[in-house]
Order: sequence, then C-alpha cells, then structure tokens
Amino acid sequence: MPEQEAIAQLLREALERGASVEIDGLGIFRHSVRDGLSFESTSLPQVFIAYVEEDAALADRLYDAFSNSGFSPWMDRRRLMPGQNWPRAIQDAMETSDFVVACFSTLSVRKKGGFQAEIRYALDCAALVPLDEIFLVPVRLNECSIPTQIRRMTQYVDLFPDWNHGFDRILRILRTQVASTQFIASRVSS
Repeated sequence: MPEQEAIAQLLREALERGASVEIDGLGIFRHSVRDGLSFESTSLPQVFIAYVEEDAALADRLYDAFSNSGFSPWMDRRRLMPGQNWPRAIQDAMETSDFVVACFSTLSVRKKGGFQAEIRYALDCAALVPLDEIFLVPVRLNECSIPTQIRRMTQYVDLFPDWNHGFDRILRILRTQVASTQFIASRVSS
C-alpha cells in the first residue's frame, strides 16, 4: 500500500504543477482549469520497438513515425522512468503491446545482450497470439540477414533504400490487422 500511496502522491503533485501524466495502456491525466482533473483514455494500438543502442537514431525515427501515424509506440529510452525495474517493464510493455517491431541490422544480428533477449521474449509472446494474427514484424534497417527462426515464420520489411515506402508498408500491415481484430471483437461482443 505505501507504493500505491507514493504513486498517487506523485500523480497529484505533477497535476498540481500543471503537468500531464501518461500511464501506459490506460491514458493521460491532465490538470483542467474548468474541471480540476481530466482523463483522456488512450486506445491507440501499441507498438513495441526492439532495437540495439547503435541503431537508436533509426529507432527514434520509427517511434516518431508511429506516433504521428496514430499508434502508441513504446521504446525503452522514451518510456522507462528512473529507478524503474527495466527488464520487468520491458516484458510488461511487450506483453501488452499489439505489435512488436524488431529492428534488425548488421549490428543487431551479431550483438549479444538485451536485443536478443527481447526477440526471444517477443517470440514467446507471439506464440500466444492466434496464428492468423500479426504480432511480430521484423524490419531490416540495412542489408543484413534475418535470423532463420524468424525468417521461416514471418516476412520482413525493408526500411532501405526507401524509408517511406518501407514504413508505408508497415502501416498498411498494422492498420489492416487492427481493422480485422476490431471487426472480430465487435462480432464476438454482439
């Protein structure tokens, strides 16, 4: 209970200063002069971006492009808070994401560490998604080989030599998937 009280106090203080507070997967709390407090639910599809630090500039570009295209991107360096248990936060974000975009490059396919662990966890999460639904979207940032296990299961998208063409292709894929799952969800709830 002390943790919850501390979080509530932090939220109150931020709102009193006029700041907005976003809670992943829930929405944004804002200070409102008229109402005192307002809450805006965020129901945008969430896209987890997996990348290696050396590709951070391209991952940032993806983050901004998704954000500007009606998606809620999640990236560790933009969403993790100081002191947060980052391995657990990354797993939580991946589990609650609608999609995982894995950024492969000549650097990421050879580098040991967090990216490889994230890809393995994304594959575990993908195993829980219905077979006909898209969850993991491999993206090549440059000319590199996609790991065999992923290449056997999914088609990848190239963001080179034409970034815009590649990103438009990703958007079409994700939007088609979102539309089809919303259609399915509305049929099930009727």
